[in-house]
Amino acid sequence: MESYRVIEDKRVWYPLGVTETADGFHFCVDAQGESCALALFRPGKDRPFQKLEFPKDSRLGNVWEMTVKGSDFENVEYCYIVDGEYLPDPYGKSFTGRDKWGSLTQIRKLMKTPLKSAAFNWEDDKGPDIAYENMIVYRLHTRGFTKHISSRVKERGTFSGIIEKIPYIKELGITTVEIMPPNEFLEVIVPVSGDGNPYGKPEPTGKINYWGYGPAYYFAPKASFCAGGEKCPETEFKALVKALHKEGLEIVVELYFNGSESPVFVLDAVRFWAREYHVDGVHLVGYAPVEMIGADPYLSRLKLFAPSWENVPGGKEKHLAEYNEGFQNDMRRLLKGDEDQINALIYRVKRNPKGYGVINYMANTNGFTLMDMVSYDRKHNEANGEDNRDGNDYNFSWNCGQEGPSRKKKIGELRKKQIRNAVLLLMLSQGTPLIMAGDEFGNSKNGNNNSYCQDNEISWLNWELLKSNQDIWQFVKHMIAFRKAHPVFHMEEEPKVLDYKACGCPDMSFHGVKAWRPEFENFRRQLGIMYCGDYGVKENGVKDDYFFVAYNMHWEPHEFALPNLPREMFWRISVNTDDKARNGIYKESEEPALKDQKKFMVPARSVIVFRGRRKENIN
Repeated sequence: MESYRVIEDKRVWYPLGVTETADGFHFCVDAQGESCALALFRPGKDRPFQKLEFPKDSRLGNVWEMTVKGSDFENVEYCYIVDGEYLPDPYGKSFTGRDKWGSLTQIRKLMKTPLKSAAFNWEDDKGPDIAYENMIVYRLHTRGFTKHISSRVKERGTFSGIIEKIPYIKELGITTVEIMPPNEFLEVIVPVSGDGNPYGKPEPTGKINYWGYGPAYYFAPKASFCAGGEKCPETEFKALVKALHKEGLEIVVELYFNGSESPVFVLDAVRFWAREYHVDGVHLVGYAPVEMIGADPYLSRLKLFAPSWENVPGGKEKHLAEYNEGFQNDMRRLLKGDEDQINALIYRVKRNPKGYGVINYMANTNGFTLMDMVSYDRKHNEANGEDNRDGNDYNFSWNCGQEGPSRKKKIGELRKKQIRNAVLLLMLSQGTPLIMAGDEFGNSKNGNNNSYCQDNEISWLNWELLKSNQDIWQFVKHMIAFRKAHPVFHMEEEPKVLDYKACGCPDMSFHGVKAWRPEFENFRRQLGIMYCGDYGVKENGVKDDYFFVAYNMHWEPHEFALPNLPREMFWRISVNTDDKARNGIYKESEEPALKDQKKFMVPARSVIVFRGRRKENIN
């Protein structure tokens, strides 16, 4: 039997974790104890076949390190023993015994890391490097995205399942996939202590930590998100990244930190996902040292999302992005007709700072889905077992006249109209739009706005809704394409609201029901925004069209005066959320011309997009 031995090697400074050397492996672990040993196991065995003590003089602070020499590490797993207690490697790149989701048996097993990793051929893999103004983000949960039988994928609830859905993602028009925590986390919720008894062992609560916000290992993809019998998390996640890149799509991974981790550890984790897994970005959630990460030279071109980057220099490349609920909350209040929201609309629709990006969304993990936003006034989290006390009480939602599902035609039509309005608010804002997976076909969680523990059909996407709500899907798809086709809606920098090209019109201008006269009284719910096509140049060098977007969030119709266009141009309708017969959209060749070029009566709770076109382009 192979025997492994410790050798002295103080010539090289090694990073934390395990590093393969010419004739073995170097082990470096942060362990707060008076003794530390390396335990080596054979696969499937619970007892180590060899223990190697770290030399006392190898410790620097709380970091122990040593190099282990041997000739065969192929079937060897390891963990550490600190003051007599077994400790999984915090830097472990994968773990055995965690391949079954929600297994009560597996959570009691020791987590061990294989020393040898499977080889992977990246070939010429490279991310597409898409600028923030050109991105459309699609946020999903690996398990919930394809776990429902209606997903019709071979490997449901896995990284491979996402690969099977890439054609769908591309067809929708997505550029960037954001994945909720893909790293190894404890999905079986176990309390800190057992029923208040300090001598009792903590027992599982019966709930599932579905989202992944909790105790975790940050260097290992989650084994139970893998397909097949012989699970290889590292290989399968790399295959997902490679497949997305091959189709011109980016991938951003979400990592949750609870604040107990050292800043160096967090930095190492973010660097690791960028280097080892070729991810295009990391979404930092919880408590991360954003100042350190944002200033790190290794990450200066990696997309980084965080709630705020205040006082953090963005660097030469625009790679940082603000990601918070500001847009969602303001635009939901506008959508349902709250007072004093016109200033918020102006701020949100043009916001696109020079130094960092802004991620905008109308719905996200925490809170109502887009469909529930127009179907419920109140949260309905009873299934969570907390007497509906959990979850945010402020959803800024409106049920359109009836709580929950409704068979009333008018309510159903109004809900879909409000969804069209919401999609327009998102797609016509200068920041980067994000869609929560399933919102594009009316996914509902039955009013649950905090499904953190729901590993069932509340959280899983029901793909049958893609048929019943085909109109919503078609509208979302159309508006993504519409945004992409017209650079005035996604400029490289925030519009200046000035005519800095001296073409006779500002890049963006604001209007009330009277042209060039915006009104800001608290009772106003109407705003017009005009975009000058001269400030948006398409890829072929052709200037963009003029647009006028009329927002009427009042429950009464209002007549808008239309701004004058340059000579030889006049207004047509591109989008009308009130036109349910056409699902709100018109093909470019079928856009109706306005008989009255001076004014237009905008229906209640509607958004209309007018396009200014030259006469020679009009049929």
